[in-house]
Amino acid sequence: MIIAAYLAGSISSAVLVCKLRGLPDPRTNGSGNPGATNVLRIGGVSSAALVLFFDMLKGALPSYFGYKMGLDAASLGFIAVSACLGHIFPIFFGFKGGKGVATAFGAMAPIGGDLALCLILTWIVFLLLTRYSSVAAMATATLAPFFTWWLDERFILPVAMLSTLILIRHKDNIGRLRHGEESKVTRKKTIKKTNTK
Repeated sequence: MIIAAYLAGSISSAVLVCKLRGLPDPRTNGSGNPGATNVLRIGGVSSAALVLFFDMLKGALPSYFGYKMGLDAASLGFIAVSACLGHIFPIFFGFKGGKGVATAFGAMAPIGGDLALCLILTWIVFLLLTRYSSVAAMATATLAPFFTWWLDERFILPVAMLSTLILIRHKDNIGRLRHGEESKVTRKKTIKKTNTK
């Protein structure tokens, strides 16, 4: 299950969606991060939504199958982290991937709809308040173990493992935030050409 989760995570949704839609490679455009936020910058809302969905699915499916197999919480944590590591270091894409946020949240989602709702609402609130995707991700990751303790404390360990991984992956973002160099979330703008006489 750990190997299968890593291989599933290694499928880069951002790169594939951009190729299918004729968009620039997210690894060399925008922030250079092959994730939903960067695809939003270079390809718009619909492309970013597709990437977000498939990135979350990469984390959700291995975790769900592991749960249905009756694996213990620690094993589920290792499986979920493996899916995230596949996203971060994808074997199919030269080991250069994203930050694993959507995949991590997707891995947490099968715990319950109430937890998934808490994570989504927290991310949206912090994104709207700050306009920084990194801040929204870190705030949600920090609060996720507390939500889990409140809703289903059996899964605190795997959620804490995923949250720690997310925070570690954002160390560069923390540095840019401190120096005021972090990019805010903006949608792709369509430039209309006008004819002048």
